[in-house]
Amino acid sequence: MPHRFVALSALLFAASLLGAQPAPDRRIQAVMDRPEFKHATWGMEFYDLDAKRPLVGVNAERLFTPGSTTKLLTMGTALEVLGAEHRFRTPVYRTGRLRNGVLDGDLVLVASGDPNVSGRARSDGSYAFIDKDHSYGGAPLTTDPLATLRLLAAQVAATGIRAITGQVIVDASLFAEADRELGTRVMLSPMIVNDNVIDIVLTPGARAGDPVTVSVSPKTGYLSVQARVTTGDSAAPARLTSQEDSTNVDHRVLVVTGTIPRGEAVNARWAVASPRRAGEILFSEVLNEVGVRVIPRLGARVIDVAALRALYADSLMVAEHVSLPLVAEATVLLKTSQNLHASNFPLLLGALPASLRAGKNGFDLAHDWLQREGLDLDGAVQGDGAGGDAMFAPAFMTRYLAVVAAKPWGPAFARALPVLGTDGTLATIQVGSAGAGKVFAKTGTFSKYDPLNRRMLVTAKGIAGYFTSKSGKRIAFAIYVNNLSVSTGDPAIVAGQALGEIASLAWERIR
Repeated sequence: MPHRFVALSALLFAASLLGAQPAPDRRIQAVMDRPEFKHATWGMEFYDLDAKRPLVGVNAERLFTPGSTTKLLTMGTALEVLGAEHRFRTPVYRTGRLRNGVLDGDLVLVASGDPNVSGRARSDGSYAFIDKDHSYGGAPLTTDPLATLRLLAAQVAATGIRAITGQVIVDASLFAEADRELGTRVMLSPMIVNDNVIDIVLTPGARAGDPVTVSVSPKTGYLSVQARVTTGDSAAPARLTSQEDSTNVDHRVLVVTGTIPRGEAVNARWAVASPRRAGEILFSEVLNEVGVRVIPRLGARVIDVAALRALYADSLMVAEHVSLPLVAEATVLLKTSQNLHASNFPLLLGALPASLRAGKNGFDLAHDWLQREGLDLDGAVQGDGAGGDAMFAPAFMTRYLAVVAAKPWGPAFARALPVLGTDGTLATIQVGSAGAGKVFAKTGTFSKYDPLNRRMLVTAKGIAGYFTSKSGKRIAFAIYVNNLSVSTGDPAIVAGQALGEIASLAWERIR
């Protein structure tokens, strides 16, 4: 069978007669046949959205470990169930009477699961992002991470409250604050401030041996950082050790030691131990800054959530933050592969009143939707929102992307994807290639250490999304390579560049 996209109609006819998948172009096949992929397994499909048929496939019906391309389903399910215009509402209630500026009671912030209680919101109705998210050790945004809490505090002060006899409470009962997500190890919770991390930016000196400048954001009494870090040679890798050295759970002390090379700053970010408790302390701090004298909930105090909920009335609401539309969140989650946001969504969807009444969780809602769309769910396995526990067939993924493309929110979803060689997790992939700037796709990576060979094994590398080919065809595609190990270099980089190269070749050569 010829390995060309040209003469595609003849190829498709022959494939249909033989019951086989149309084979890839010879240049794509050459990428797959490189020596480094000798022991790896490939799967892919390119699907014509207008003709509603696959153009090219390799192991398209087999299940592959997809990594963070799983987030395509997570974000799409959230948009379908909640609606693209859904806005998270985070209210603050008082629990008693206000007399002469003194509230005889508590202030209760009710966590809504809003993933962007932070400084991401921009005046143009979008959320800001940096290609490498700070949750992965990238640079933090230059905006104030407590901007949303400050807006809430200003609203509280505007009601005339100057002091409270009770405490500041965060009601995080929407769903259980429990596990840490599998990638960045950030705690899952309906309370999310600054993505539940505190950024610790270490800026090296000009010469090896110089001390390192330390910046902590947000600054809070919840965490003190003692840094004993020096500047190393520019060719040396960063070698950092972080260890908590405190017994007070409300005042953590983190000791950071080691060296970082000359050059760019390093973010040794710390994942907060309890987002709920961090929220109570941070909100108390910004309230005091605007002249409202408060203390956070006493650690020994047990909250009666049912009793608090009975007080959640409009007449007692003293502040409320309303998020940007949910579709704006797609840019953050997909461009940066934001693990906490993605991991939270199945929990949040399962906490909806309708879900609780029906006894369904977030994955049940996803299953129901995908089944209504007529997708073959035997080609999909999903156990978390971020991609640590999932398997997908390339054919399932392309059909899913076809469903999404037909939704009213489909174009915005596509625009929220990383762009090859341009931004997000594709910023450094195939820069300057023919398809750079023209392929919109979510990436995925999963790897583990191989003690036998003392190197990393990339168990999953994936890329899935859309492009309009050079010839004008609208394409949904998914490409996976599983189980890649290389003797030198980083296998994740090798695999990522190869996947981007195949996508670029497909953009250029599909007819």
